[in-house]
Amino acid sequence: MTIFSSHTHAVSINPTTGEAIGHYPFESDSALDAALSRAAAGFSIWRRKSAEQRAQLLIALAKVLRENIEPMARMITLEMGKPVTQARGEIEKCAGLCDWYASHGPAMLAPEPTLVENNKARIEYRPLGPILAVMPWNFPIWQVLRGAVPALIAGNTYVLKHAPNVMGSAYLLLDAIKQAGFPEGVFEVINVTPDGVSKAIADPRIAAVSLTGSVRAGTAIGAQAGAALKKCVLELGGSDPFIVLNDADLDEAVKAAVIGRYANTGQVCAAAKRLIVEQGVVEEFTRKFVEATRALVVGDPLAADTYIGPMARFDLRDELDQQVQATLAEGATLLLGGQKAAGAGNFYEPTVLTDVTDQMTSFKQELFGPVASIITARDARHALELANDSEFGLASTIYTRNVELAEQLAAELDTGGVFINGYCASDPRVTFGGVKKSGFGRELSHFGVREFCNAQTVWLDRR
Repeated sequence: MTIFSSHTHAVSINPTTGEAIGHYPFESDSALDAALSRAAAGFSIWRRKSAEQRAQLLIALAKVLRENIEPMARMITLEMGKPVTQARGEIEKCAGLCDWYASHGPAMLAPEPTLVENNKARIEYRPLGPILAVMPWNFPIWQVLRGAVPALIAGNTYVLKHAPNVMGSAYLLLDAIKQAGFPEGVFEVINVTPDGVSKAIADPRIAAVSLTGSVRAGTAIGAQAGAALKKCVLELGGSDPFIVLNDADLDEAVKAAVIGRYANTGQVCAAAKRLIVEQGVVEEFTRKFVEATRALVVGDPLAADTYIGPMARFDLRDELDQQVQATLAEGATLLLGGQKAAGAGNFYEPTVLTDVTDQMTSFKQELFGPVASIITARDARHALELANDSEFGLASTIYTRNVELAEQLAAELDTGGVFINGYCASDPRVTFGGVKKSGFGRELSHFGVREFCNAQTVWLDRR
């Protein structure tokens, strides 16, 4: 089964059972027009509120999210298969995001003095307007709020076009925002076809565009935003290197690598996809990694002890399997898994590939699912070369007891983030984004707040 939308409506399919659980008709041009009008009208009100007033509504949203953890987590699990324990964690993380920006966001928007004499000039951060956000299914609430909350605290309004298979989650989030008391038009959900997205991008009421998704989607959306002369932020794919050097604490490295690869059933852009291990410890690391992977509980994502659930879409499981089989045909060794699980559910066995080289499919392409590739590096310099030998540049990890060496390697890694002795995670306190084909622009921290701001110079009495 591969259908997740038709010409007339989006379809949510439970990947555990293969059954359709939601049908959401695509909206007409007139409905899209009405949503954009509400977003524009909402902006004229929202921009005039102080950052402190907006922060109070974020606090209210955090409260509503916590009160609704169970229904929201269950919807995420039913729609895209995330183990429910991880889904609950996603909602709690979103609530924490709201609280953090409520506390720190207003200060990020304060007028910034310059070096002009007599303090006569300053930078003001003004909102741009309604932001169109095209969001993915793998973190149905976090991915949305990760971009929306910084944009909202800055005074922008937000128009969400969510992935077709998680529209139930999109509407639950919209309900939560309404319950929190946000004014009409501040947060809109549109359920439209790609043609509708193109119309929204071209519409003068949309000020800027944000996309999290594939390179293919980013190329299309980025081209359309460029043609309309609108700023865009693109967070695209990743094939993140996870470097383990000879002096690393292997137990800690294995623990982090397993989480970094298999959390969310491996369906994470910034995940430990290429495990690049120095040759002195590759044998021991591989043994421990396979043991830890074999111990992961695979099954019903609604069960509390499940760590790996079904993949979100049947077509993506087919694609992943093709990549695994191609890598094996190219000479890699299969240590664990390596095939679709039998039955109606969309499960793929947790898989470990070793003897992977830089010429193989699993090295060159992004594998979006529960598959780890282990690559042997001759030394630290070779590990760096392998890490940078990718069209992607989202995040990277280094495990070593030599922090000075890790800092030196970090300076040469072509990635948006480097995590030393810890796996990659997004956190509102630090910026998130990539380089190369992983996209451009930044989310979170003060960068996320200011991405969709007009940095306006105000210069008094310039004589």
